[in-house]
Amino acid sequence: MSQRGLDALLRPKSIAVIGASEKPERAGSVIIKNLLSSGFTGPILPVTPNKNAVMGILTYPTIDKLPFSPDLAVICTNSDRNLTCLKQLGKMGCKAAIILSSPPSQFVKLKALTQQYNIRLLGPNSLGILAPWQQLNASFSPIPILKGKLAFISQSAAVSNIILDWAQQRKIGFSYFIALGNSLDIDIDDLLDFLARDNKTSAILLYIEHIQQARRFLSAARSASRNKPILVVKSGRTQQAQYLLGEVQSFDAAYDAAIQRAGLLRVQDTHEMFSAVETLSHMSPLKGDRLSIISNGNGPAAMALDELFRRKGKLAILNANTQQKIQAIFPNLYSNQNPINIGDDATIECYIKILNIMLDSQDHDAILLIHSPSTIAPSLFTAERIIQTIQSHPRSKWITILTNWCGEYSSQDARKRFSEASIPTYRTPEGAITAYMHMVEYRRNQKQLTETPALPIGLTANTTKAHALIQKALKKGITQLDTHEVEPILRTYGLKILPTWIAHNSDQAITIAERIGYPVALKLRSADIPHKSDIQGVMLYLRNAQEVADASQGIFDRAAQHFPNAMIQGLLVQSMANKTGALELKIAIEQDPIFGPLILLGDGDIEWQPETHAAVAIPPLNMTLARYLVIQAIKNHKIKSTNSSHQLNIDGLCQLLVRVSNLLIDCPQIVRLNIHPLLACDEEFTLLDVAMELCPIVGDPKARLAIRPYPNELEEIISLKNGIKCQLRPILPEDEHLLKDFITQVTKEDLYYRYFSEISEFTHDDLANMTQIDYDREMAFIAIKKNSEIIGVVRVVEDPDNQQAEFAVLVRSDMKGNTLGYQLMDKIIRYSRSRGTRQLTAITMPENKKMLQLAQKLGFSLDIQFEDSIVNLDLTL
Repeated sequence: MSQRGLDALLRPKSIAVIGASEKPERAGSVIIKNLLSSGFTGPILPVTPNKNAVMGILTYPTIDKLPFSPDLAVICTNSDRNLTCLKQLGKMGCKAAIILSSPPSQFVKLKALTQQYNIRLLGPNSLGILAPWQQLNASFSPIPILKGKLAFISQSAAVSNIILDWAQQRKIGFSYFIALGNSLDIDIDDLLDFLARDNKTSAILLYIEHIQQARRFLSAARSASRNKPILVVKSGRTQQAQYLLGEVQSFDAAYDAAIQRAGLLRVQDTHEMFSAVETLSHMSPLKGDRLSIISNGNGPAAMALDELFRRKGKLAILNANTQQKIQAIFPNLYSNQNPINIGDDATIECYIKILNIMLDSQDHDAILLIHSPSTIAPSLFTAERIIQTIQSHPRSKWITILTNWCGEYSSQDARKRFSEASIPTYRTPEGAITAYMHMVEYRRNQKQLTETPALPIGLTANTTKAHALIQKALKKGITQLDTHEVEPILRTYGLKILPTWIAHNSDQAITIAERIGYPVALKLRSADIPHKSDIQGVMLYLRNAQEVADASQGIFDRAAQHFPNAMIQGLLVQSMANKTGALELKIAIEQDPIFGPLILLGDGDIEWQPETHAAVAIPPLNMTLARYLVIQAIKNHKIKSTNSSHQLNIDGLCQLLVRVSNLLIDCPQIVRLNIHPLLACDEEFTLLDVAMELCPIVGDPKARLAIRPYPNELEEIISLKNGIKCQLRPILPEDEHLLKDFITQVTKEDLYYRYFSEISEFTHDDLANMTQIDYDREMAFIAIKKNSEIIGVVRVVEDPDNQQAEFAVLVRSDMKGNTLGYQLMDKIIRYSRSRGTRQLTAITMPENKKMLQLAQKLGFSLDIQFEDSIVNLDLTL
């Protein structure tokens, strides 16, 4: 996520072209030509020993003869000279380079040179960069691009050219167009951090074939997506396609989970990618998911409706007032319900009247206008009147407008006008609905980023005991554990397995069953079950026996009375899974080579393949994220939510998933876990059969995780001057309500010192951003009293290179003078030093005397800027 050298790459002031040429077929000729045609205003420095000038520009015979060190160098020579050229550029102090072509045999040495000389490298095998706002085309592409708000990052040169060609025809512009190549140095995460701050970029489109470092990608993507919409096209869904691309074989479902977790949106194919470019170019925030459709024909409206329902979209319901207005103007309409067909004889005025009614209405969040070629309402003239109406209507900014001008020849100019007016437009009804559902899904993913998790009820864990049990097994060389060996480990996290007593005492269990008149017991005693101590064998036999299916509830009532310890109850009740209608589920932990541990959820009554039969999530999970996993599994038919007898207890399942996630996070030796079947019956969740695989941990146990979990090792207890003890710990998403209460107890003066403005109220989104932080790039510690009151907060945000971090501290106004501010600052200094941060900085006001005194006490230097009425605080670590 380093930003070092990216300005030199993406906003260069001077460019050297190594291997410049005038021969049209040479890369050095194309680069020089593109730089000139793009209007680049800085010095262009061609390097070639064969010519005194290239395209009228004076050349230099070798790199060391350049008059100064260029910001950026494009290496176009024979690949045999790549290493020599990069080394010479590094010695000159060049900050960035693009290598157009290189064999894999050079990759290790190229990467070593970038590190040795601190030179940023795009590629190798990169198409290059186009940045029209910078008047820069340092690429091998023959296609120019227009200025726009969309940034495109691609891992494929071929796909880059396809998008460039398509965008040129559609007159779609870009802020940046970057082809990564092999990403030996600069990768997606570096560019996301840069583009998130770029004021010319309002949306980002990624074409991805692989991710090299999952944690870095997710951290940068989650940060960028809070500010700008990001769409992802990921190729290589099947393992065969991954093999063709030469990529590590990974779960495609893991990419889905990662993209959702980061608040991005994935589109599935090239057609959707083109729609996505159109959508992102003109995307306005969607307020909700209710769609109204207006059309001059039933056929196109029906096509749109079919696609909407296929994608599980929501059609708006028009209220009586809106229907009356429609009926008053169009008395001959067959229906005034949504979709609204104004007829193939509709004039331009008909479109304008119905559009004004719908813009006045609050029944919907988006409107799709469909127009089929018509002599009465010509495509172009109708489009121009509609654009005028939208631009002049006061409520148009609150409603998302999409247009589908059908046809090819007669509608081209109309669609061009819509694009120029920043109104999304599509060739087909299905394409328009696809784009709309992109917006809906993106909004849902963004909402997932800011939902406040519910606090799980009654979650307990004895991590120390779990570690002891796992280490005991590993010392004995046991890495594959079955149900009775796993049971004591899971019990430490509150996970209940059918009592192991049954597994070890099946004969005794059968005897008990006989004593209460359980008819299947005799058959069970004589049945040919290879391992009667194997609980799965016993349970499968019992569950499938016809006598069990026909047994009366009275048997279980007698069992409950006769054996209050519930052991035989467990055997009998669970063996009646088919009769009682308990839902069978399966939960698993699998390892992905890119994203590390995954949590999978699916039906337990099939032998499922993870790629097709399971919903997937990336840990850690809280209650909100677990709920998203369950809802996704139900929505995509991975599990059943109900049957004839029972409805799935979603909250209970979420708690169980959170327990599994906590176990996985706390016990890194667990590499696989298979809970199958898990019986869900009303409030009860019973694990019947469980297998676990262990592996000793080498190195940082949390490095395996794609998302850094809550750092519980940073918790500590402190004592204040008045003797009050409080906990100092990292902030959690669940702390949102506590933080809101804390802020209400801070005086307006103290809030003004902290935020440099008068703040009347913090919104939910504000508080969510404060509490739902990425521990990899930001930290906030709260001081919390025993009665769960927050009394102080200190926060630090690192720059991507961790050279500098900005901090802020706020103490509840009635708790000042108790050394709390000092201890919060001491905590953040110790934390930043442990992270290798070079410098801590902050800005405060000269009037904030107590903060200035505290900063001086802790060793900060103070720089008072009287003209700006601020004080800069700096501490070198």
